[in-house]
Amino acid sequence: MRFLLKFFIFLFSMAVLAGIVGVGGGLYALWYYGKGLPDYKQLADYQPPTATRIHAGDGQLIKEYAREQRVFVPIQSIPKEIIHGFVAAEDQNFFWHYGVDPLALARAVATNVVYYFENRRFIGASTITQQVAKNFLLTNEVSITRKAKEAILAFRIERALSKDRILELYLNEIYLGYGSFGVAAAALNYFDKSLSELTTAEIAYLAALPKAPNNYHPIRRTREAIERRNWVISRMEEEGYITKLSAARARAEDLVVQPRSDIQPVDAKYFVEEVRRELADHYGERGVTEGGLSVRTTLDPALQSLAQKSLRQGLEDYDRRHGYRGPVTQLDMTGNWAGALKEVKLPDGVRGWDLAVVNGYEGKTTNITLADGRIGTIPFAEIRWARKALEDQRVGGTVKKPGDVYQPGDVVLVETVTEGPPPKKGEPPVLYPENSYALRQIPEVDGALVALDPHTGRVYAMAGGWSYERSEFNRATQAKRQPGSAFKPFVYLAALDKGYTPATMILDAPFVLDQGPGLPKWKPANFSKKFYGPSPMRVGIEKSRNLMTVRLAQAIGMDTVADYAERFHIAEDMPEQLSMALGAASVSLIDMTAAYGMLVNGGKEITPTVIDRVQDRLGRTIYKHDPRDCTNCTVLHWEGQDVPRIRDNRSQLTDPASAYQVVTMLEGVVQRGTGRRIREVGKPLGGKTGTTNDSRDTWFVGFSPDLAVGVFIGFDTPIPLGRNPWGGQETGSSVAAPVFKAFMQEALADKPAIPFRTPEGIRMVRIDAETGKLATSGSQRIISEAFKPGTEPGIGSQAVFIDGSDEDEDSETAPMRAKSGTQRGVY
Repeated sequence: MRFLLKFFIFLFSMAVLAGIVGVGGGLYALWYYGKGLPDYKQLADYQPPTATRIHAGDGQLIKEYAREQRVFVPIQSIPKEIIHGFVAAEDQNFFWHYGVDPLALARAVATNVVYYFENRRFIGASTITQQVAKNFLLTNEVSITRKAKEAILAFRIERALSKDRILELYLNEIYLGYGSFGVAAAALNYFDKSLSELTTAEIAYLAALPKAPNNYHPIRRTREAIERRNWVISRMEEEGYITKLSAARARAEDLVVQPRSDIQPVDAKYFVEEVRRELADHYGERGVTEGGLSVRTTLDPALQSLAQKSLRQGLEDYDRRHGYRGPVTQLDMTGNWAGALKEVKLPDGVRGWDLAVVNGYEGKTTNITLADGRIGTIPFAEIRWARKALEDQRVGGTVKKPGDVYQPGDVVLVETVTEGPPPKKGEPPVLYPENSYALRQIPEVDGALVALDPHTGRVYAMAGGWSYERSEFNRATQAKRQPGSAFKPFVYLAALDKGYTPATMILDAPFVLDQGPGLPKWKPANFSKKFYGPSPMRVGIEKSRNLMTVRLAQAIGMDTVADYAERFHIAEDMPEQLSMALGAASVSLIDMTAAYGMLVNGGKEITPTVIDRVQDRLGRTIYKHDPRDCTNCTVLHWEGQDVPRIRDNRSQLTDPASAYQVVTMLEGVVQRGTGRRIREVGKPLGGKTGTTNDSRDTWFVGFSPDLAVGVFIGFDTPIPLGRNPWGGQETGSSVAAPVFKAFMQEALADKPAIPFRTPEGIRMVRIDAETGKLATSGSQRIISEAFKPGTEPGIGSQAVFIDGSDEDEDSETAPMRAKSGTQRGVY
């Protein structure tokens, strides 16, 4: 008996000793593996890298920026069935354990003993909490040390974070294949659905992926994917998350992947890059690629597509007027030319065109073979433009036969065409047979188009060049070019603010300015090289008379002109030189277009913007272009209350009446002046052409009452644009204005013909367009002119006359006299 007692005492002592050793060993293990572990408390405030999404003004998703393709979704917004699916598949005791599941661990140990002798891969027993610890704080190293650290961190995480927070981290961080981080990104990439739209079968498939996404690829390993999905469905059924009927239906469902389609194919690369640069300036590059921002831009997809199409067509039209520069490359037609043709790379930026090799001719028709093996022909009418390009934008002789353009073996760019030009004006176009193509080439000239809201500055469209793939340089915002006569309206605006009127007579005659010792005399001239004598101010802007503008600028002072250039954000610190009045300063297209917008909106200051609003990953607005508050704009129901009034906080830059007078004069440019080809649009439009010396830069900037549009075209390295086939110099009227016209014709096609808004106090008076006096029965050209109260001409009055002399003007209504120091003109 005493022996048995001693034996039991011994066993008890050994047990106590083993317990002490075990506890000690456990404490040592906790100390050993727990030292130097990452700070798990950071997970409380952890925000995973999340995609920034760029939306058009109508809400379309047009671009995403992401280091990891992830859409962060708060746990409150994740459907319960998705949570149940992942818990059933990965950690059925998640809601009950404290970080490590002892039952699952014991089960895994027993299974792995068997797998060891079967030489099979071990299974894990990691809980969702352990996976969070591994994914966020540890590496993927396969070792006992990492598993121990993982378990310790899991216990600590469970004490620090709620189950909901752990699930939120897990479901937004886990990699599920297809470049998807998190369940929301996976739902989009696999099924093109939001989380709330997923079926039970689709949820089960996503829940089957965490272990090894590539092993259950829906296309390459469909059978394994369906088997794993069905296993998850069974687990959901066993845990009571779904009914037997739901499980049966889910298992019977096919596994169909739907490619993601929510990013709209809008050709807006220049615009989007401008948005990205602005975001990076405010939030940094990491903020863009990881910040999860939701950005609502000002882009109008329809106007953007129209802008790119109009600009490309205008650039191509100019380029064809100046000849054909030869093939993309040449092939040896005695060898394997078909194989060689397939190896020719399509040039960057080409869209809608194909590569083809010239096989030969049948009469005046060219036989071609496309890179994909199709056979086609090029009608002779489609190569008439392709005269040989010579130096200085000149062209060779008329094309009389295909051999004048290309030879067999030439690889050329072609575009499918169904009809050709009409034989005569007014006749229907010629219809081509099937598989007809037109010869094309990439233009060397480039340009830009900007369209914006003149009342808010919101940029609706931005085409920064012929192709972003060819050149990322944005000519709408980054290029600084001379606007030429497109700057003149601001000289006239300054004069109107000083008391002049559109009927003020200005001398159009030779002008000479002594520039100082050792410098030649400055002798500006009109584009026509002619002089027209005294003419109303209106004519000076309609006909773009340089000499009238110079005299007017000298009369009001170049300090005033420079002030208006800065006031309208066209140019800062503009030199106070008379040549600046003719548009010699370097400006950007977007600034000039916004300045024209400020004319048509009555002289209110606007700032061009490409971003309306930015929200953070939690939906909080962190930036608004329009910072004004409207406390009554969010009411759900109208109950007879007054319409909310939002304060207009725009600065008034000029007299609204002066701005309207300039608008009416620019409307005259379209009706009677250098922009008269725009008149065919048939809507109220105003605008101004601009052409610099030697036609290096060409512009047209204009507007309707609610849309301001600017067009610039020129070579990136400024060289003359040459002469056009009609014998004249290429100008803003022949190069840029057609692009403006094409854009406005479609943009305003379904819009009513709204007249320009008239400010209070304006008086419309019928005057003689040639003398600036009141119209009489003998007047040949009568127009309705806008005057401020008290400035309209009276019966028998003389018009104000600026000729640059020191003598007083002979006028009853002259508000001032021309500055002295100028020479009297001769006419």
